[in-house]
Amino acid sequence: MNGIQKIVFPTHQDQRGSLVVVEGEKDVPFPIARLFYIYGGGNEVRGCHANRESEFVLVNVSGSCKLRVHDGTKEHEFVLDQPNEGIYLPKMTWKEMYDFSKDAVLLCIASTPYLAEEYIRDKEKFLKEMRQHE
Repeated sequence: MNGIQKIVFPTHQDQRGSLVVVEGEKDVPFPIARLFYIYGGGNEVRGCHANRESEFVLVNVSGSCKLRVHDGTKEHEFVLDQPNEGIYLPKMTWKEMYDFSKDAVLLCIASTPYLAEEYIRDKEKFLKEMRQHE
C-alpha cells in the first residue's frame, strides 16, 4: 500500500510497568513537528482528508479505534488497539478514523506544523489528483 506500514515501537518493561519510546527520524521516518490527540469520541468519523505535505504516524495509546486509509488505488483497514504500535501514513494518504472506544486516545504524530492549505477534504478531489499523478 504505497508506503503505509505498521510500526512497532521499542518498549521497556519492568515491575513498574511499560515505557514506550518514540523518536523522530529513528522510530518514525521523519522529524516530528507536531503532536495532537483525539479522545472523547464514539461513533463519529474523524479525519476524512488527505495531506499534500504532511506524513503521520497514528498510535492509539489507550482503548481502540479503526483506521481506514486509501492510497489512491487501494483501501485498507486497520484496528489500532496497542499502545506500542502505530501506522505510518505517507503524504497523500486519505484517512478516516472511526469506531472509537470510550477510553480511546489516538495520538497523531505529524511531520509538519498545521497548514490548512495542504489538506484535501473532498475524497473525489483526492482520487482525481492521485489519478493525474500516475
